[in-house]
Amino acid sequence: MSTSQYVFTDSQHSEEFERLQAIEQVFDPASRKRIQSTGITTNWRCLEVGAGAGSITQWMAGVVGESGKVVAVDLDTRFVANLKSSNVEVLEADIRHLSLENHSFDLVHARYVLIHIPDFQVALSRMLDLVKPGGWIVIEEPDFTAARAIFGEEAACQAVNRVNRAILQMFTARGMDHALGVKLPAILQRYSLQQLFVENDTPLSHGGSGIARVMRISTVQLAEKYIATGEATQEDIEKYCLFADDQNAWAIYYATVGTTAQKTAD
Repeated sequence: MSTSQYVFTDSQHSEEFERLQAIEQVFDPASRKRIQSTGITTNWRCLEVGAGAGSITQWMAGVVGESGKVVAVDLDTRFVANLKSSNVEVLEADIRHLSLENHSFDLVHARYVLIHIPDFQVALSRMLDLVKPGGWIVIEEPDFTAARAIFGEEAACQAVNRVNRAILQMFTARGMDHALGVKLPAILQRYSLQQLFVENDTPLSHGGSGIARVMRISTVQLAEKYIATGEATQEDIEKYCLFADDQNAWAIYYATVGTTAQKTAD
């Protein structure tokens, strides 16, 4: 995946930082819980794929301690380039072509990365190659087919659902799978893995909640791309944003499927 393929490449620095921080605030607790379930401890060597604004990288660095190491890789490292931890290494690279030694990590984690890569199988295979025998992989991906307006003014609900259709069409037009999350467990079953754990988090959320804020920020940034699909108009975008701020409006914005699996020991 080149940076030009990533849907948020054109986003302004401050806007993208706000979006990434909003994602961290909402989803880090579940990510940390899944990572902790692997038994992560001091001396572990971990890889964070798609480091974003760096919160999970910094947290893992604290867990593994000075005797461990966290490598953070991203196509765009502007928000993590200055991480101060002595046991953190930041690489600006494409995971599909990452030149690191196979079987060198106790844990590989990625959140909302594979959905942005048309040939995500290449990226997933590379991640698994980097995991040691007996090591762990934690992957979290969205399922946008779950998105729908639940309660609110009828015209607003219709606009929200039109924007939801535009999101699906945008991913499809780019050769990406908007339902990747829900398919991920079956995909992982094809590999030599054991102890596959699956969680499907599909929150029903009111306007003004964390996930509603994440999607409002994303919708503002991606408005032109959504409108270009022909599924939504500028008016729909505006109504979507108002809906996402309305505490009396309820929706499922998307689901997150979290998978945790251990690589079979040799």
